[in-house]
Amino acid sequence: MKGPLGAHIMTNTEKPLVTVILTAYNQEKYIEEALTSVFYQTYPYIQLIVVDNASKDNTLGVIESFKGKAPAFQVIRNRHNLGLCRAFNQALSIAQGKYVIDLSGDDVMIADRIEKQVEAFEALSESYAVVFTNARYIGKAGQQLHNHYETNSKGKATCPVPSGDVYKNILERYFICTPTMMMRTAALQQLGGYDETLAFEDFDFWVRSSVRFKYFYLDEILTKKRVLKTSLSTGVYKKGSGMLQSYYAVCNKAYDLNRDQKEFDLLAARIRTFIRKCLYAQEFELAVRFRRLLNYIENPGLRTELVVLMCRLHLPVNFAYRFYIENLKKMTPQEGFAF
Repeated sequence: MKGPLGAHIMTNTEKPLVTVILTAYNQEKYIEEALTSVFYQTYPYIQLIVVDNASKDNTLGVIESFKGKAPAFQVIRNRHNLGLCRAFNQALSIAQGKYVIDLSGDDVMIADRIEKQVEAFEALSESYAVVFTNARYIGKAGQQLHNHYETNSKGKATCPVPSGDVYKNILERYFICTPTMMMRTAALQQLGGYDETLAFEDFDFWVRSSVRFKYFYLDEILTKKRVLKTSLSTGVYKKGSGMLQSYYAVCNKAYDLNRDQKEFDLLAARIRTFIRKCLYAQEFELAVRFRRLLNYIENPGLRTELVVLMCRLHLPVNFAYRFYIENLKKMTPQEGFAF
């Protein structure tokens, strides 16, 4: 193996240690490939912490089997599923790396990912908290689907990707592929880690971190993100999933963090999209709460009031919309957790 994890942690101080936190839940089919991708990194100074979040399949068995034939790594075995954010924070509390990567049990890192991201990070000032990259989306069997950012013949993104102060971009749209991020551990700890009250981590982390720190985009494909029907992002239209409730909480945080009128305008536009999603998910009461938050920023307007009225009437549109998402919208790129 190119990068024997743990072999040089105590003796080498030339290059920074990177902590990879791999959280897994019911990913027995993919966890070995994810683990292997960590061990075959060209960068050797890695601390690997694996959290099995009370998997009901043989995920933990695969992890234990892998542990028997690989260099030392830590395993946290949860007896109950604590949710993604709490599971990550468990590992973050014992992370020793200068930088940290949040990897899912079904994603795959390209062999030189960590080496290239560390090189980029080390050239940046401490005002930068995140280095993120392009990604390749893969299917159940590992087949290539599409890239996160469309690329040219040289593998470079064909569209401009935000870098530096990206807070306004974060408010405006989803543009970062979450598992591509390498984060500065000190910045994560300063923010108190992930918010454990939420159903997901990324939109909240982006909002809270980008208002204080800069982001750097490294224009390479260094991660393969697997797209499955069971992915957390597909739950946003399921009534009671907690995801839209979490988006509401993050929008309230953004309201308190905003610094100028442009940011409030962008947040207002984002809130309008969440109101529509509340209608599709039949989260009717939540739509009314989003509308109240929007009203603090600007007049909701006729179109939004019409959507809220449909919510007040409790129109049963969820089945029809989920049929559209699952069958008619298959060709469009996956949006991830934030929309």
